[in-house]
Amino acid sequence: MGFFDLFKKKKDNSQEPLSTEQQVAVEQQKAEEQQAQKEELSAGLQKTKEGFFSKLARAVAGRSTVDADVLDDLEEVLITSDVGVETTVKIINHIEERIARDKYMNTSELNAILRDEIAQLMEESHSSQQDFGLEVKEGTPYVMMVVGVNGAGKTTTIGKLAAQLTKAGRKVYIGAADTFRAAAIDQLAVWAERAGATMIRQEMGSDPASVAFDTLKSAVANCADVVLIDTAGRLHNKVGLMNELTKIRNVMAKVIPDAPHEVMLVLDGSTGQNAFEQARQFTQATQVTSLTITKLDGTAKGGVVIGISDQFHIPVRYIGIGEGIDQLRIFDRHQFVDALFGEKK
Repeated sequence: MGFFDLFKKKKDNSQEPLSTEQQVAVEQQKAEEQQAQKEELSAGLQKTKEGFFSKLARAVAGRSTVDADVLDDLEEVLITSDVGVETTVKIINHIEERIARDKYMNTSELNAILRDEIAQLMEESHSSQQDFGLEVKEGTPYVMMVVGVNGAGKTTTIGKLAAQLTKAGRKVYIGAADTFRAAAIDQLAVWAERAGATMIRQEMGSDPASVAFDTLKSAVANCADVVLIDTAGRLHNKVGLMNELTKIRNVMAKVIPDAPHEVMLVLDGSTGQNAFEQARQFTQATQVTSLTITKLDGTAKGGVVIGISDQFHIPVRYIGIGEGIDQLRIFDRHQFVDALFGEKK
């Protein structure tokens, strides 16, 4: 139990206010934890940062003003950093507008302008840090259906999310509805145990919608707070992905009328432009309401976060920056930009 947890427990039990010394200690620990998180995020995005800025430095080397040649080179830098063509064109157009308005812009200003443009393009999906960014309400389980291709980190993300929610004191149920791969069910069982969550499963090859139905029924009966439903990344029969996901949604709505409350698409950030295609396919197959971008720590392709958020107008809820159970982070666009460009002075 941490220092802050000790005093939090004391306050919860006795309702006694913290002393001035205790309040100072709590605030100090909060500040230290926030700083540690910033440093870990910066380390997780280091490859993207190094790749982007080495290209940017070459683009502006020996030049004093941002002219047409610099913008051409910047366009190449953004595209080769996996930001995506459409988003790159949007950024370049905005910079051209600023040059036309200000009449003059030197290359030393470019970083500041880029960070502002990128921050404005990205969307994020969380109301607060409570319940790890989810809008959990008392009395009815918050239901999240998780979709994505095999290998994107879907199962791992579910396990990490469950761990954060149980750490926050929430009762979590997991539905193993990816019934076409025995390995997926077994892997999910390991994560559920590590996270302290309850997993509902059936035999391999069972109807995924049946698993989802059983999970929600059990979650309601046992007063669960959150339900996470894993789904197949691809199907081993002739049923279309859209039909299968629609069936799962319809079955869940029979138990909880407005379920699922969220459909989260998990994308592998290290796949670069392939992540765009995955997003396109899944947004056509079902109504995706949030994104998680994984494996950003092992790639220089972190620019996909910018492009996908902008092009699909779907908020990014989480990013994965490591294998550890606590290395799933609530996405904050300002922290993301700070990690890439450094904090504003």
